[in-house]
Amino acid sequence: MFLARSIQEFREARSTLGGTLGLVPTMGALHAGHLSLAERARRDNQACALTIFVNPIQFGPSEDFATYPRYLEQDLQRCASAGVHLVFAPSMEEMYPPGFQSWVTVENLSRRWEGERRPGHFRGVATVVAKLLNVTQPNRAYFGEKDYQQLQVIHALVRDLNIPVEVVGCPTVREENGLAMSSRNVFLSPEQRQRAEIIYRALRRGQELVRSGERQVARLEEALRQVLAQEPELRLDYVAVVDAKTLEPLSQLNGIGRVLVAAYLGSVRLIDNAAIGPG
Repeated sequence: MFLARSIQEFREARSTLGGTLGLVPTMGALHAGHLSLAERARRDNQACALTIFVNPIQFGPSEDFATYPRYLEQDLQRCASAGVHLVFAPSMEEMYPPGFQSWVTVENLSRRWEGERRPGHFRGVATVVAKLLNVTQPNRAYFGEKDYQQLQVIHALVRDLNIPVEVVGCPTVREENGLAMSSRNVFLSPEQRQRAEIIYRALRRGQELVRSGERQVARLEEALRQVLAQEPELRLDYVAVVDAKTLEPLSQLNGIGRVLVAAYLGSVRLIDNAAIGPG
């Protein structure tokens, strides 16, 4: 495994590898979800690259950029064990040199939900992903469905800017109790990790209601709120049943939609989602 700290180092290392390249962009603090993406990239391609960069421009002024978990040595060991060929771990100055002033914005998909709660977040995500795709020039790039809105933003970014890469969305990897794996889960106490399973339970309840014939979105959303309200420490931000492509709210579920949930447990913000629909 080769560690590149600069764009030039990465490109020189990439030139020595033949065949297709699969890319897994991350902010580090790697867990089983990230490693599952690397395993998928290895299966699909001749080489696998993973990026580690805590991107400052996707954090708001009151968010956790300074305290975001950083475990580079541990991450590198996990990458080597997972068979990653190249790791790109640039400095801030390498990604955003003095005078940097160019931004990428995906308009409609960024308006609601996380985009509304975290102004500027998706501009930061779209900008850094565009840069990473340009630097690494992979054939395929792998993202987890846990950040579902982000995944849709990246699909639109690649399509609209004609970037020659296939974006591959991969299923959310969960802990034993259903909690979606996230680097921020390290901030949860063991007791909070158990309490957080209420989110997965709510998602499953919505799916059960649809299988039993419920199609009215207002009733589905209220049922999810009732489940989430059973955990007194959970502070709900939003729950919404939306169109799976546009992320616009629905009133009637006639096809496959997506349930989006965001909530706080203590000071930790958790997001999750699931497909929902007939069949």
